[in-house]
Amino acid sequence: MMDQELEPSVEQARAVFERSGGLLRMSEVVAAGIHRRTLRAMVEQGELARVSRGLYRLADAPHPAHPDLVTVAAKVPDGVICLVSALAFHELTTDVPHEVYLAIRRTARPPSIDYPPVRSFRFSDKAFSTGIETYEDGPVTLRVYAREKTLADCFKYRHKIGLDACLEALRTYHRLRGFDADALLRYAKVCRVANVMRPYIEAVL
Repeated sequence: MMDQELEPSVEQARAVFERSGGLLRMSEVVAAGIHRRTLRAMVEQGELARVSRGLYRLADAPHPAHPDLVTVAAKVPDGVICLVSALAFHELTTDVPHEVYLAIRRTARPPSIDYPPVRSFRFSDKAFSTGIETYEDGPVTLRVYAREKTLADCFKYRHKIGLDACLEALRTYHRLRGFDADALLRYAKVCRVANVMRPYIEAVL
């Protein structure tokens, strides 16, 4: 049973979580004036779920469509979902990534997240900032590279993710509406793989 002395603070904390869409980082919890004792009590009573280290969600809040991506985006808001994770997001691969592939700035420190597993890649300034799209998933904004930018990134990192994965994604993209060879080549130039990608693009046309 909830400590009666805690009940008012729990109600206040719940209101703060609800105003934020049900998900908060520890730093946001503290900034909102929620005491750690209140947070612990809410977890123990099942009011809150600990999503990851330093990240909490109201237990009865709607589940996000992409929970792993939301967790990483909430912890690393400046990162961008990339490579295999972006392929999966755009439904350009049949692979189910066991890690969240995350682009970070060249000077950024790799994130330390206990769950889900994260594989980070440092991108140059132009490659990092080009082709970002945003999607709302519950209270969190997901930053994901556009389909064409993702394909160019994959060819750039083909030795890490495999050329077969790149070619499968390119063929899948070609079958979808909105195939844009010009955009592919534009992003390929940003990623400095235009000469690598051009023959494969021409082969699917």
